[in-house]
Amino acid sequence: MKKRFPILLFVLVTMMIVISACGEKSKEDVVKKLSQQAEEMAGYKTDVTMTMRTGKEEQKYQIQIWHKKEDFYKVKLHNEEDEKGNQIILKNKNGVYVLTPALNKSFKFQSDWPENTSQPYLYASLVEDIKKDTEGEFTTTENHYVFKTKTNYQNNKTLPSQEIYFDKKTFKPVMVKVFDQDMQALVEVQFNDFNKADGLKKEDFDVDQNMAMAPTEAPVSNMEEGNQANAILYPQETLGAELVDKQEVQTDEGTRVIMTYQGEKSFTLIQEPAEVEPTSAGQAVPVSGDPVQLTGGTVGAMSGQRLRWSQSGTTFNLASEELTQEEMVSVASSINSHSSK
Repeated sequence: MKKRFPILLFVLVTMMIVISACGEKSKEDVVKKLSQQAEEMAGYKTDVTMTMRTGKEEQKYQIQIWHKKEDFYKVKLHNEEDEKGNQIILKNKNGVYVLTPALNKSFKFQSDWPENTSQPYLYASLVEDIKKDTEGEFTTTENHYVFKTKTNYQNNKTLPSQEIYFDKKTFKPVMVKVFDQDMQALVEVQFNDFNKADGLKKEDFDVDQNMAMAPTEAPVSNMEEGNQANAILYPQETLGAELVDKQEVQTDEGTRVIMTYQGEKSFTLIQEPAEVEPTSAGQAVPVSGDPVQLTGGTVGAMSGQRLRWSQSGTTFNLASEELTQEEMVSVASSINSHSSK
């Protein structure tokens, strides 16, 4: 009996090791499961908190995402410091739209968004980044599968890598960290909730319906808007260019400020009070370009060598023959409510 005990103990330990090994999934197993889940889901809803540390001050905002299979997306970006600047990115069978409901403004893009660039808050985009980077690292923690991959930001090459965390039990996304070249996490996405949604309808992604869902407020005249947004804002990032000329022109909406920066990378920046379009207008402005994410939760319209966006009650136009699109995003992202003089 004494001789059998060590043998029995050895068999039990061996079985435990085998069972443990069988329970730990490989990188290939996890990628297969993630891809399968992305393919089989009829839709999902999720709320995320995105923190951006790409400027002098940390920016945090909330994002609500709805996705319906067949490539329908609704991304609502909420910035508590700029209620009137809250935006919605819509993708439906007619194209890609960026809506600013409070201003009754919308842009329409013939764009491959979101397939043409990394999107740290979209499930399918994260899975695609993992699949494309065949040399990406894979590790596990007690509760998470963790992938470290390259990113694909067409307008921002300063964020080359990311870590993506998935829950081990549900394979739902938990967190994404996006790093600069020095491995500083400049963007962090926390998934507060992620639920499969089978009942989403195409009407949920309709432009008119989402424009009409803007909070009802007392009408504000364009002149009042101008008075609220009369501070002149300056870019903190100019890529060495210096302000050589500033002109102020009075319009029906308020003061239009035209600033000319000259240097190795010259550009022109125009800012004026954001005009609230009449409800009867309701026509999306076509843009032959892509929506681009700026620091602080604002989405701009990039078209060739021109970038247009609205924030804090002001409409901005940035144009340059010498700045790359990535540099234009950098200049635009450096303009905020703290950059007035």
